[in-house]
Amino acid sequence: MLDKKFYRLIKRGLVTEEELNECIEESIDFGKLPEEILLEKGIPRHEILFCLTEYCKWPFIEFDEDVRASRDIIRQLDLERLKSALWFPLSSGSGKAEVIAYDPASPVVLQDIKTTMEVEEVEFRVALPSDIVRIIENNQDINPHFPPSSGRTQLAKVRTFLAYRRSLLASYRTSLSKGRTGLAFLRTGLSLVTISLLLIRIFGLGYWTVIDFMLLAAGIFMTVDGLIWYVPARAIGKKKLFKVVTTPSTGISVLEVVNPEGRFFFERTASVPGADALRGKWRGLTPVMRRRFLANDRTDFAEERTLLSFYRTLMAKARTGLAFSRTGIAFIGIGIALLRQTHRGLWDIFSYGLVVTGITMVLEGLHWYFPGRRAGKESFDSVKAEGAKTTIWDLVFPPVHKRPVDSSFVAAPLPVRASHAPGIWGTTGLALERTVLAERRNVMARLRTIMARSRTGLGFVRTGMNFSAVGAALLVSFGTGRPVWTAVEAAILVIGLILIGDGLYWHIPAEKIRKQFPYCFGEMEIAIPDYGKPARLWGKVVFSHDNK
Repeated sequence: MLDKKFYRLIKRGLVTEEELNECIEESIDFGKLPEEILLEKGIPRHEILFCLTEYCKWPFIEFDEDVRASRDIIRQLDLERLKSALWFPLSSGSGKAEVIAYDPASPVVLQDIKTTMEVEEVEFRVALPSDIVRIIENNQDINPHFPPSSGRTQLAKVRTFLAYRRSLLASYRTSLSKGRTGLAFLRTGLSLVTISLLLIRIFGLGYWTVIDFMLLAAGIFMTVDGLIWYVPARAIGKKKLFKVVTTPSTGISVLEVVNPEGRFFFERTASVPGADALRGKWRGLTPVMRRRFLANDRTDFAEERTLLSFYRTLMAKARTGLAFSRTGIAFIGIGIALLRQTHRGLWDIFSYGLVVTGITMVLEGLHWYFPGRRAGKESFDSVKAEGAKTTIWDLVFPPVHKRPVDSSFVAAPLPVRASHAPGIWGTTGLALERTVLAERRNVMARLRTIMARSRTGLGFVRTGMNFSAVGAALLVSFGTGRPVWTAVEAAILVIGLILIGDGLYWHIPAEKIRKQFPYCFGEMEIAIPDYGKPARLWGKVVFSHDNK
């Protein structure tokens, strides 16, 4: 039967009977269809299509992006199964279906179509297997060999989930900021409580005791109010944050959201075979294929922004903890000074209470410090790595020295000129513009992450200065006569110096990178997009510090 199907090739002298039999045997050995082997041997596509038409008595059809079925039909089908079954419906209604198939003569295929489409009559169009698969992929809105999750609608869904994750992390950072404000109340309140009790201890009860108790009441109120603000932030700080950890590969693998109805997470497919080479032929791609690659790029950019948001949240947690530690070391210093300066008595309970409270606060802060420090290191490495990667413009319009040795590529003109009318880019141009804007947002997200690292480094420095000041003050005030106390005070001083050095290690490189970005200036410009005009003609609104 196979010999009869391809007998036309023998008649036209394109192959001999022996060569045809060899191709058929090779297809059996390698598990391929004979048409694939013939194409690999250099037989023209149209000759094979004529063979199929003569054999099946149905007209042939080739892949074209305009060969599409209605969404109502596609929604009811398992397109992945149809890739294996090698048929695809173009239309259906009134008990009749128009179907593209590789083997219309097969009773199994005919029955499968009738059962699936619920029709009695089928009108066929015959096509090569590769064309049928490509037609199905095009109707799935995916490029060749990409998984169904690479469709633009599916990628938009993934970006929506990533945006939700970023919004959640932003709400965490806002709560942590509120918690730091609460810690400021708490520090002030505890300071007032300490001052009032010290005054009572030093001067005893008397005429001025009313003021002391007023300070005590104000301190208690501010302490409680600060705790009310801080406790929810601490609960958020204890939440386990899930970060998106995949390795984007310039749009040739796909990020997927798993379990979207429940506790969703993200994972990335393996690199799609042949996708890198396909993308390298950018100027030979159709506009639809370009837009699919660009949609994948935007998803990769959204993933990076989400990861950077995760790092900024961890560093915000570290800054919140350090704010607590600074208060704690102050209490430790006051408690140690009182224990060493005053005589033993009932008031020692208050002094020890200050030391224990301070130690608790320091340990609480350091508990948040280490995860934040890891986040700072990872985010810095991430920003440096992303900065060294190829930009979207290098992918779309690579410089001459990076272009492949392909005269057709080099000779192709730039697709836009100054004389072109607005709208020359069309839908694909808008997709490119959106992708470029997404990359710019990522550049600014990297800058925000670097500045967050810098702020966190300054938080280390401030905390270290508090530690060093307390340790040095105690050593200077009480000397080194008592070895145990001297060791404790020296340890406080050394911890402070380590924190200062660590903070400068974070802050100085971050400041160098910040100065390389063009976004840090007194006024802020925001472009007003008008996609009916070229980007150079868009209007701008400027926000200045002088604006009220």
